[in-house]
Amino acid sequence: MPVPKYDEFFPPFMKCLSDGNVHSLSEIRSYCADYYKLSEDDRTELLKSGKSYKLNDRIGWARTYLKKAGLIESPERGKFFLSDIGRKAIAEGVDNITYDYLLQFESFRKFKNVSSSSPKDSSNDTFASYELSPQEMIDEAFTQMNSSLAEDLLAEIMKMNCYDFEKLVVKLLVKMGYGAADNAFSRATKKSGDEGIDGIVTSDRFGFDVIYTQAKHYDTGTTIGRPEIQKFLGALAGQGASKGIFITTARFSNEARVYVEKQLLQKIVLVDGKMLTDLMI
Repeated sequence: MPVPKYDEFFPPFMKCLSDGNVHSLSEIRSYCADYYKLSEDDRTELLKSGKSYKLNDRIGWARTYLKKAGLIESPERGKFFLSDIGRKAIAEGVDNITYDYLLQFESFRKFKNVSSSSPKDSSNDTFASYELSPQEMIDEAFTQMNSSLAEDLLAEIMKMNCYDFEKLVVKLLVKMGYGAADNAFSRATKKSGDEGIDGIVTSDRFGFDVIYTQAKHYDTGTTIGRPEIQKFLGALAGQGASKGIFITTARFSNEARVYVEKQLLQKIVLVDGKMLTDLMI
């Protein structure tokens, strides 16, 4: 089953502590995961940011909310037990412990910046109406902002001419740590007579291990197939090179990607429009 919402962990969190003992957060996590019969995949599902497990994040926020409401106490870092208020809540029925239930406590309302005169229901709290935890909402907002920024970047890139795009690609690679800005090897090639190579960078600041680039400023709806990659491979062979980066504003066909994976003597990295804007961001 999907990982339950943060507030759905209130009941099992409290039930774990109902034996009157002090429990570590890791023990509570295991109890909650077993309570919902979560699979190993569910337990190890990551947040979009990849920084934490979704299960840990949501149980962590359940802990924060229960503690702010005064239902649990912490004698030391990472360990918890029921407070007097928590024991009373258990006696009233653990399934009644919801977000709305926590709003009756002044400490929780203060934490959530909710007035005591406000109607005590989750519809008055933007976050409470969502399945996501605060961290997940931040991750989601970050993803949406980056997606919007990526679209804007690609729109600006499409206004460039092909040669400016080639220079942009080299500049990006330098910013990523390839070569150095004053390194003679880090440059876009001339507009003509480039022998199928649009740019040159090195793998380090000392100029060792030259990497050749191909930059194709195509319409974003264009699909680059195997023939274009074969041409670039031939250009690399003509330079006696073993490494190349093919960067485009378009996308690559599956056939092109499979072809690249089969190359053993020459390593080519494919960067499509989406990956290009991700790298720029």
